[in-house]
Amino acid sequence: MFFASDNAGPVHPKVMERVIAANSAHQMPYGKDTIMDEVRTRIREVFEAPEAAVYLVATGTAANALALACYTQPWQTIFCSKVAHIEEDECNAPEFYAGGAKLSLIDTDDKMTPAALEAAIAKQAVGNVHGAQPGPVSITQVTERGSVHSLAEIKALSAVAKAHDLPVHLDGARFANAMAALGCTAAQMSWKSGVDVVSFGGTKNGCMGVEAVVFFDPAKAWEFELRRKRGAHLFSKHRFLSAQMAGYLQDDAFIEIAHTANANAAYLAEGLRAAGATFLHEPQANMIFARWPRAIHQKLHDAGARYYLWDGPLEGPANEDVAARLVCDWSIGRDQIDAFLSHF
Repeated sequence: MFFASDNAGPVHPKVMERVIAANSAHQMPYGKDTIMDEVRTRIREVFEAPEAAVYLVATGTAANALALACYTQPWQTIFCSKVAHIEEDECNAPEFYAGGAKLSLIDTDDKMTPAALEAAIAKQAVGNVHGAQPGPVSITQVTERGSVHSLAEIKALSAVAKAHDLPVHLDGARFANAMAALGCTAAQMSWKSGVDVVSFGGTKNGCMGVEAVVFFDPAKAWEFELRRKRGAHLFSKHRFLSAQMAGYLQDDAFIEIAHTANANAAYLAEGLRAAGATFLHEPQANMIFARWPRAIHQKLHDAGARYYLWDGPLEGPANEDVAARLVCDWSIGRDQIDAFLSHF
C-alpha cells in the first residue's frame, strides 16, 4: 500500500535489462557512448524533430534548471504557476543556474490561464532598467496537483508567450503520463503547441534516475553542454543514463508504463469516490488529492499504508476530514489498491 510517490517505485524490468547489458562492456565516457546515439535518434523520432538537440541528466531539477538557464538572462524573470514544481520543489535551483534570475508566480491553485499570464507579463516594465525583464514561460505537465493541460491550453499559453517573444519550457517530469491521459503524440504536446524546450521525464515513470532535455532549436546545444558540465551534471559513466533511457523508449515502453500508472490511479480514485472521499482536484493522470476522515487515515497508517497527508496532521479529532496526496506508479497491483480501500 505504497502511494507516497512514483519516485519510490522500483525500476521497470525493461529499463533494468538495458542497464545490466550496459555493464557488460566498455563504452566511451561523458556522453560519447554508442547507446546515447541510439537514444538521440529515438527521441528525435518520438518527438518528430530530426534536428533536435538531446541531452541526459540524472534529475528533474537539473533538467529544468539547466534548460531554463539557456533561455534566461540573470536580469530576467521566469513566469510559472505559483504551484509549479520549479517554485515548490527545487530549492531555487532555476534561479541559481540562471545567475540570479527571479520567478514571477501566477496566482492559481493549479494551472496558469492565458489571461493571468498576460497580466503578469504586462506588469514587467520592459526597457525599465530598474525592473526585471520578461523571460521564459514554464508549464508543468502533469501539474503538481495532478491535472493535465490540454493541447489547447498549452497552445494558448504558448501564444501569449510568443506574442511577447518569450520562449516556452515544458516541465515534463510526468510527460508520458500526460501523453497517455491525452492520447496525443510527444510532438503535439511540445513543439507543435509552441514549446521550445522540454524536460522529458523518466525517473517518475519507471527509470532509475534519468531525464532528457530536448531542445527543438539545436542552436542551444553548445550552451547546454557547457552549462551541464559547469553545473556538475555531466556523468562520466554516462552510458548508465543512456541505457535507462534506451530501455524506457524501446518499443514505446514509456507509454505502456504511463498507461499502467494512470490506470492504477483511476482504479484507486473510483474506489475512493465510492467510499465517500471528496477530491480537491479531479484526477487526470497518476496523482490523486482527496480527503476523508482522520480516523480512516489513522487506520491506514496503522496498517502500513504510505502516502502524504496534505493539510493536517495524523493526530487530532477522529471525525475531521484531512486531505491526502496519493501517487500510483506502474508497479502498484490491484491487490494493494483493494487492500488500501478495505480500510474505508
